[in-house]
Amino acid sequence: MVEFLSRKLKDDVEGTCTGKYGYIIKVVSIMDVGQGKVMPGTGLAEFRSKYQAIVLKPFNGEVMDALVTNVNKMGFFAEVGPLSIFVSSHLLPIDYKFQPDANPPEFVSPTDNLVKGRKVRIRIVGTLPLGR
Repeated sequence: MVEFLSRKLKDDVEGTCTGKYGYIIKVVSIMDVGQGKVMPGTGLAEFRSKYQAIVLKPFNGEVMDALVTNVNKMGFFAEVGPLSIFVSSHLLPIDYKFQPDANPPEFVSPTDNLVKGRKVRIRIVGTLPLGR
C-alpha cells in the first residue's frame, strides 16, 4: 500500500506549480503517510502525507542562469527548467539593438548578441502566478 501511495503522490505532484511552494520538480522522500480516511459517499480514501521535494520558486532579485528560447522586438523568452521567463527589451542595456532582418532574430551590441540557444544570466524583477 505504501508503494502505491508513493507512486500516486509522485504522479500527482511532480511537475505541478503552486503559489505557495512554486514548481515541484521531484519528490525526494516521503516522511510520513498518515492513516487513511474514507470519504463519505464515494468510497475513496484520503491520506495526509508529509514529504520532501526539490522545488523551484523564483523570488524578486534572484539571479538565474537561463537559456534563450525565443527573440522578438519586444524582448526575449528564456527557460530555467520548467520556468518560462520574459525579459523586456526595455530592461536590456541601451547598446543592444533588435535586428529584425537577422535569421534568426537577435539583439546585437558592439560586443555581444542575444539569439536563440544563447545562455544568459538574468535577475528576476517580477513574477506572475501560473495561468495569468
